Amino acid sequence: MKTLLLDPFSGAAGDMIIGALLGCGADIPAVKAAMASVVGTPAITTVDRCGIKAVRVETGAGERRATLEDVLERLCEADAPPEALSMAEQVFRRIHAGESTVHGRHVHFHEVGADDAIADVVGACTAFCSLDVGNVILRPVHLGRGTLTGTHGKYPIPSPATVAILSEGGIPVRFTDANHELCTPTGAALLAEFASHKQGMDMDGTILSIGYGAGKRNPEDAPNVLRALLCKGKPAEDTTLDILETNVDDATGEVIAYTLERLMQEGARDATASPLIMKKGRPGTMIRVICSHGDSDRFCAILFEELGTLGVRSIPGVHRSAIERSITHAEVVIAEQKCMIPVKIGWKDGAAISIKAEYEDTRRFAETTGTRYRDIARKAEDAVRQKIQRGTL
Repeated sequence: MKTLLLDPFSGAAGDMIIGALLGCGADIPAVKAAMASVVGTPAITTVDRCGIKAVRVETGAGERRATLEDVLERLCEADAPPEALSMAEQVFRRIHAGESTVHGRHVHFHEVGADDAIADVVGACTAFCSLDVGNVILRPVHLGRGTLTGTHGKYPIPSPATVAILSEGGIPVRFTDANHELCTPTGAALLAEFASHKQGMDMDGTILSIGYGAGKRNPEDAPNVLRALLCKGKPAEDTTLDILETNVDDATGEVIAYTLERLMQEGARDATASPLIMKKGRPGTMIRVICSHGDSDRFCAILFEELGTLGVRSIPGVHRSAIERSITHAEVVIAEQKCMIPVKIGWKDGAAISIKAEYEDTRRFAETTGTRYRDIARKAEDAVRQKIQRGTL
């Protein structure tokens, strides 16, 4: 299995993602043709970013406001593989959902220039599909601070749409002191879509190729690049995990909810809250965190910081048994709309013992089509079962 590791330590934008994938060996003619079919032939050059040779991709497109329907219609004209176009459609639906969360129902995209964004999304999805990866590992996305000027005036950095997209996709983030935008809505949506293939945080294997995608800025103190590594091997399964527990009786529901969300964003394997009765009959909550062995100190610090707890119990080296997992995409028709839904398969001794549609994508299609969640999930899972029975998966 080929694994793609994406490391957006300088942030993420559509052009940086394309450049990194091209540097890893993505099909350059196919990417050029796909981008040219929707906007124009992109300029692809090699540039220097703090001593690192990186691929710079420039669409040369202007900005204009367009509706989601306009964008989807343009995608139908693109010269790209069906899988890439389906992925590109989902990327724009993620952007649309993120902007709707911020602005409410609206007609036009606000913070994304249509021509430039369409070229970036189609190019990135075509590049991704040409690499034929079975797993994606995504390192935390670095975010800056400050303000930027948008359609409705000045916005905080990261932009509201970017934050909404990252949150919806469950993407891990890291806040920095960089006084400028590091991650764009397009970059966030692409990473969120790619991460739907995610199976783990680490892997065992060998590096096949390395790519660096260059951003527009060229600061002197740090390379403005996104790094991608194409590897051969399986995601590493932790055989031992640590369990952290703490009891709290003075934290509000909002504080507990935020803490659980932050723990998951920082890479915890699981984070839960359970009600309990503490000493003297006081009601309280037990927070439990499951994390990779060696990450306990980092997650203990979050518990201390967010909850104000005075102590955390650590149960180290808990053995973990897990079966092999893979993710495939099922194409189903929902309300006359073709949908590509990621489905996770659990394997044991070569047999599929678990087939389950991924929640976030299934929920999004349920909302956009007005179809029941369980009906969409059942269709996607049945499609995968049929592939397995035919021996085509």
